[in-house]
Amino acid sequence: MRRDQTSPGRRTALRLALGLGAATAVHMIAADPAATPARPAGTRAVAAAGPPAKPRGRPSAYRLQPMTGNAPARFRPAPPPVRTRPFEELPGLGRSMVLSFDDGPDPLYTPDILATLRTYQVRAMFFVCGEMAVDNGDLLREMAADGHVVGNHSWSHPLIPKLSRAGIHDELGRTSEVIDRTLGGPPLWYRAPYGAWNRDSFEIGAELGMEPMAWTVDTLDWTTPGTGTIVRRVLDGAAPGVVVLSHDAGGNRSQSVAALRRYLPELLDDGYRITVPHRD
Repeated sequence: MRRDQTSPGRRTALRLALGLGAATAVHMIAADPAATPARPAGTRAVAAAGPPAKPRGRPSAYRLQPMTGNAPARFRPAPPPVRTRPFEELPGLGRSMVLSFDDGPDPLYTPDILATLRTYQVRAMFFVCGEMAVDNGDLLREMAADGHVVGNHSWSHPLIPKLSRAGIHDELGRTSEVIDRTLGGPPLWYRAPYGAWNRDSFEIGAELGMEPMAWTVDTLDWTTPGTGTIVRRVLDGAAPGVVVLSHDAGGNRSQSVAALRRYLPELLDDGYRITVPHRD
């Protein structure tokens, strides 16, 4: 995964102590406007012209039969203590927001989302499932090349609290292995499917060198409520430091694709900087 190249003098330091106290807070860096450019010159703050792109080909099988295997190798053991709750927002960054997309990568919808983000030169977080990532390495590499953060969303999207420790380790570890093998480095962030965390998941995530990231604004786009509804939820929930949850796989995500084309330029016009967190 490509590392942040922003110099220390041009970055905004963020210290969060979610459940641990200031002494054990994680340092995070948010790219400044030079590292996360605003809209390119000449680009108007309106929805992209033309109708939303139609999905290409046949939908990919999202709920594949999980493969079995031995417990994965550990990557970057984290010293205790570990977190007891996930990051849900990134305060202290000024008028900045984080956009995140779960469940992919999907060859039908992820390319359109990446294209829109590229048009406006902003970065986002993609929490990928191993069963999707293993066959779509080209999309992982495209994410990394564009400066997006690629996170771990488990292998097969299970309800984590129902799994044994070994099962959680397998779900998270094997996905980290795919990302590591594809991008040359393991993920530093993970998100529990359905936002269902437990103590084992925090501990195992820490063993694998990852920090837990949740969200502040849920678009509920997986319910396909309509493009306008998704746009309204994002704009109504917009505020400094919020993390927006959307999806680029797991079903028909054409509404999510179309909504991004509408709300992203509006957020930028309203003075928001779309950025991603980076760990020191």
